[in-house]
Amino acid sequence: MQRLLTFSGSRRGKWVVFLAWIALVGGGMAAGLPDKFTEAEENTSTSFLPEDAESTRALQVTERLQDGEVAPAVVVYRRAGGLTPADRREIARDLGELNRISARHPNTTPFSPPQFSRDGTAALLRNEIRESGDDEEVEPVEDYREAVSAEGRAPEGLEVKVGGPAGAWADFAKVGEGIDGRLLGTAVALVIVLLILIYRSPTFWFFPILAVAFAEIATQSLGYGLTELGVTVNGQSSSIMSVLVIGAGTDYALLLVARYREELRRHEDQHEAMQIALRRAGPAIVASGLTVSMALLVLMLAKVNGTAGLGPTGALGVTVAIVAMITFLPALLTIVGRRPFWPLVPFGPGGAARGRVARRFAARTRAADETHGAWRRVGEFVAARPARVGLGGLAVLAAMALGLLNFSTGLTSSDRFTGTVESEEAQDLIARAFPGGAASPTEIVVRSRADAPRVAAAAARVPGVAEVSPEPVAAGPPGAVVAAFLEDDPFSRAAYDVIPRLRDAVRAAAPGALVGGRTAVEADLRDAAGDDTRTLIPLATVVVLLILVVLLRALVAPVLLILTVIASLLAALGVGAVVFDVVFGFPGSEPSLPLFAFIFLVALGVDYNIFLMARVREEALRSGTRDGMLRGLAVTGGVITSAGVVLAGTFAVLGVMPLIFLTQIGFVVAFGVLLDTFLVRSVLVPALAFSLGPRIWWPSRLEPSPAGVAALAPLEREAA
Repeated sequence: MQRLLTFSGSRRGKWVVFLAWIALVGGGMAAGLPDKFTEAEENTSTSFLPEDAESTRALQVTERLQDGEVAPAVVVYRRAGGLTPADRREIARDLGELNRISARHPNTTPFSPPQFSRDGTAALLRNEIRESGDDEEVEPVEDYREAVSAEGRAPEGLEVKVGGPAGAWADFAKVGEGIDGRLLGTAVALVIVLLILIYRSPTFWFFPILAVAFAEIATQSLGYGLTELGVTVNGQSSSIMSVLVIGAGTDYALLLVARYREELRRHEDQHEAMQIALRRAGPAIVASGLTVSMALLVLMLAKVNGTAGLGPTGALGVTVAIVAMITFLPALLTIVGRRPFWPLVPFGPGGAARGRVARRFAARTRAADETHGAWRRVGEFVAARPARVGLGGLAVLAAMALGLLNFSTGLTSSDRFTGTVESEEAQDLIARAFPGGAASPTEIVVRSRADAPRVAAAAARVPGVAEVSPEPVAAGPPGAVVAAFLEDDPFSRAAYDVIPRLRDAVRAAAPGALVGGRTAVEADLRDAAGDDTRTLIPLATVVVLLILVVLLRALVAPVLLILTVIASLLAALGVGAVVFDVVFGFPGSEPSLPLFAFIFLVALGVDYNIFLMARVREEALRSGTRDGMLRGLAVTGGVITSAGVVLAGTFAVLGVMPLIFLTQIGFVVAFGVLLDTFLVRSVLVPALAFSLGPRIWWPSRLEPSPAGVAALAPLEREAA
């Protein structure tokens, strides 16, 4: 196993590995697999529903009746003082122009005659666009807007907006246009800056970034295979996958390069140094990455297809990042040798540190060993008063977690954008003169047309339903569809609350009746997301705990590590809840935010703890638990802190996405990673280890071995 792990650092193996990666990445690009992966994304909300959801079953009937899934486009006209005769003539002219535009698009229907509000202040024009999940349904909406709602088109004082579900999809596609490129560009630029600061070299950053780029291309190429197997991938999960590859890949590169540079100062031959680095740091990197991957795979059990799809795609990204960093990066570094570290080149004991800067660096890095350095001093401070420091750290986390009292799941599809978009403005105009649900009717599916009047009467009596169509809007062999218009915005929590009452009423009137439509779809998605959170968080906790037990061969340490990471998660969510409300003014969060935050923070937080505790265990075998913790913290403190800063910065880049949910994920994970890096891993975990001593390894008995003590003696003399 060790020979396989160190193969990429050998003289012959480096070329085999390097050429194999060139062939893999080049073949994927030649076949256009990354582009095919992007094209395979499914971004319609209905594609995320589980098969047994009621709105899914209703959709299957309406698709047969309407020859596919359709999305209404709604043009709203409003003048505060009432529509004038000139306004009505303008609406009539626009109706003709819109129908001419619609005729050019085969996936649209003609616009219906204008529907005027009772107060005479507004009018609606509607048509339907057949959904395809790509730009085919966006083009008609953009043409409609260019014709009627673009600046300067409408008479002065007349507000005109194009909205409805089709308008919302067009806005979503527009704000997401080119976002993947901007996201990757911003993330890579930030990582380059951080790597330059960390390595203090103007050139070395290129090699980890090249390895990350290869990992990203390979992930997208292999990810296309997942879509062919039926895995649901959307733009959101694709963006998160890219962030995971960049962040996790850079982290693993930092951890490996830190040990490689340490060994370069002890060995003249870079191949020998790399093989030792792979032998010592490789198992911890693999274990850390596999922990993240296993936690992500738990998401495959989610009811929401979009969440379930993130499981295998995210796990694939992390796994490919691991493989790239322990194969391609070592091969690349052994090929180029020591020079890329310039000007602070780590020379071996027989080499001469050339130049004043290099000599100063050599002296400084020799001092920052297991017995010196800032993190050694932090460890000694904690070791002197572990109980007080541990209780203080827990008190800080508890105070932050109090912000959870402000946590709300009020974020819905009607306010998912960080800025204002035209479909939201259209919905606001509609709600001022019509029922809030006028733009997106709720569909009641009955088995036969004869049931429609009885079901319509029952639905009209449900509180929250403004009106019901007297006749079915569609009918055929599969059944009939009755349209119900809700009083509130169809994508608000008030509208979601109407769906269960409406379902009870129509089933009482006609057994087997189904309630679907976009409001029902969103309500079912929220319910499924809530169920996923309650089910998958405990399951993922057990999975990560079992992995830690196997890796550390102990019970006490894994339980404590899990508890500390959960504490930092609660603190991050608490701070996030306050920041989202007070600073950003967001209406709340999605129900799935705690699940995503848990998966990323627990898996990634444990990631760093694995690397720390693996080194502590290695040192404890030579010098005991107390000194092992001091030595492990001194050696890994700098690199783990650097890795945490890089990962936090990478997730913070999600804030450039104009979607509130991704902004919230980016903030919570970035803050949680920094909290875990600077407080949990550097203060709380050492405090617990110092307080418990060797008992932290229970039921194992970890005591210094004579061979370990003998191996430590030369290092002590060198440090002295």
